[in-house]
Amino acid sequence: MSDPTETNGTAESAGTAESAGKGGSSGGDRRVRVVLVDDHRMFRTGVQAEIGRTEETGVEVVGEAADVDQAVTAITATRPEVVLLDVHLPGGGGVEVLRRCAALMADPERPVRFLALSVSDAAEDVIGVIRGGARGYVTKTITGADLVDSVFRVQEGDAVFSPRLAGFVLDAFASTDAPPVDEDLDRLTQREREVLRLIARGYAYKEIAKQLFISVKTVESHVSAVLRKLQLSNRHELTRWATARRLV
Repeated sequence: MSDPTETNGTAESAGTAESAGKGGSSGGDRRVRVVLVDDHRMFRTGVQAEIGRTEETGVEVVGEAADVDQAVTAITATRPEVVLLDVHLPGGGGVEVLRRCAALMADPERPVRFLALSVSDAAEDVIGVIRGGARGYVTKTITGADLVDSVFRVQEGDAVFSPRLAGFVLDAFASTDAPPVDEDLDRLTQREREVLRLIARGYAYKEIAKQLFISVKTVESHVSAVLRKLQLSNRHELTRWATARRLV
């Protein structure tokens, strides 16, 4: 299954070779209830068509959401076993969804588990949602069969990563010490980080406003806050700052 915006993506396995034997695309007697969280309706529709054939895959899609508030409402109302969570969402991003669903994740009897499903393969995004409590992270180039398998593995409590992304997590948590913290970056809110990344990628204010479902004035306010917190003078310095930290 590929992201509609990426027509030439290469299928990427979500787990080890043994995962094909454990899951595949056959539902059997297994069942898992899933909520889809992504701000692109066409992508949600594609995922639903690919994995939501319950009798065949065992996956029942019980809810969908396009932003943080909708996600929290849908997850709270349906209490799924697994949430497929996009990283970049209007309203604060996937990390904010995880923060607001912490109690549901910690429920000893009916834990809600999260699997990040994103077009981004940036180390910051991967580590951010794992620190937030997600059980795994796969990219949108994953095949439908591997995604079904990944959902069931997360339901069972396994940690699941696309192969290349697992290295980010291993590097971040290999030490017994706490992972290094970028104090400058930590001064920014999740929304400010989203605006920062888009500015660094060359997006105009109007384009950022459209993508994040906010006004141009709000974008300007976020940019001003980012510049002030990072003690930078303009968007060119901001771009260099973000590039040096591999946030672009």
